[in-house]
Parts: sequence; structure tokens; C-alpha cells
Amino acid sequence: MDQPGAWPESMNYHDYVTDDAHTDSRARPRVQTASRVIRILTAVAESENGLTTRELSDQLGIGRQALYHLLHTLTASGALTRTSANRIVLGLGMVTIARGLERQLSPSEHLDPLVRKIASMTGETAYAAGWRNGEVHVLAVASGTGPVRAAETPLGYVGHAHARASGKLLLAVARPELREEYFRTHDLDPCTPHTKTSVEDLTAEFEQIKRQGFSLDEEEFAVGLSCVAIPLDASSAPLVAAVSAPTQHFRENLDRNLEVLQTVARGSEPMSR
Repeated sequence: MDQPGAWPESMNYHDYVTDDAHTDSRARPRVQTASRVIRILTAVAESENGLTTRELSDQLGIGRQALYHLLHTLTASGALTRTSANRIVLGLGMVTIARGLERQLSPSEHLDPLVRKIASMTGETAYAAGWRNGEVHVLAVASGTGPVRAAETPLGYVGHAHARASGKLLLAVARPELREEYFRTHDLDPCTPHTKTSVEDLTAEFEQIKRQGFSLDEEEFAVGLSCVAIPLDASSAPLVAAVSAPTQHFRENLDRNLEVLQTVARGSEPMSR
């Protein structure tokens, strides 16, 4: 009988720990199977129409045989399912998790410290935003600390997503049906002479946003103010963080502010310059 706390003799511990736990003595060991399951679920969730087994294998670098075993378990549990076209998509078993996340997520508890950190490190007004009931809401706000800073968009603000950096990013990575519904139910009013007000122009910008990984609002929401936004999960962006500043100041500090956003979102510190 195994001793309490011992690794069962039938299992090789080194087969179940990710490589980085061996190559970096500072890394905390992680069970490889759990890590792979999370990566599989994330990749499928980020895809537009699901993925084939080959696409998953190539994208994640998981061998086909190991992947088959994991997919069998995930489909048997209902977390994943296969379409008639043999593509792997999220299953109904994920509904409970999704509802739990929506129920338990407290924007103020999770986002306020992050937004305050961004504002402190950049000296600029910082925001977090996300989808709520088909609208892009400002979920957290922190004032800038510099002598020249942007006026704040109020907490809970809804509207003009097509003109705001955070809104454009969320629209760019939204499911096509959500984006189409937004366009159908919202007027693309010009907030300033720089606002894009056609679906065609915005759709072209959305493709650029997805390629570069961030969104810009250059006086599209308010004259004299500009903003940059990035996804907080580095993928499908259910939540985004943004920095806003007077345009001239914004342009002078864009690279630095973008670096702060990216590194804070990753949980690391930006390099000094």
C-alpha cells in the first residue's frame, strides 16, 4: 500500500510534470495532464468554429496519441463535443462553469487592484472594460497621477463602443453573432470627426487589431484624448485594460504605456528604460 502522500509506484512523477518544472528550479511543479486539459479547452474556446484533432495537435504541440486520450475524457465528461463535421467544440458541460464564472466574478475585487497598478506605473488614467448583457461596460477606473492626465470616463459607462479603444478591441474578438447583433442594435454615431461610422471601416480595423494584439482610439471618442487597450487574457478578451491620456502626451508615451499594460496583464514587471 502506498504511504500517505507518496507518489503511486504505478505512476512516473516525471511523466506528469511539465518540462518547465525540470528546467527552472524556481518553477512550481504542475501536473502535465491538468495543464494540457486547460490548454485544450482554451484553444477550443478561442476558435471560431472549433478545431480538428490535427489542428489541436499542431497548435498545442501535443502528440496525437496523448491528445486522443485527453479528448476522449473531455468528450465523455461533456466538456467537449464533436460536430457533424468532426470538429471539436465546447460541450454543454461547460455551461455550469461559464455560469459560475459570471456569478462569482467580482469586477471590483479582481480588476480594481490591476487598474490602480497600471495608473500608478504609467501616471495615466486607466480602465478595465468588458461585456455585460450585450454592452461594453467600464468595470474599473483609476485616476492618473501625472500633472497632465485624461478626464475619467465614469464607472459603469456604456455606449459608443465603436469609438473607444476598449470597445473596438472587444468587438474585434467577439463572436461574429455578438458583433452583428451589436451593429444591428446600435447606431454608429460620430463622437468626433475621427470616429469610424461604417461597418466596413470598423471590420477592416478589427482585423488589424487582431493581428497586432491591441486597439487604439486616436481622438475617436473625444477630441484631444487618445487611448490604447489590450486583452487581459491575451486571447479572446472578455476583459480588457486601457490607458487614456491627452493626445500629444499619449503619443509621446505610447510604447512605454503599451509595455506596462502588457507586462501587468502577464503578472510581471516592465523593464526600466
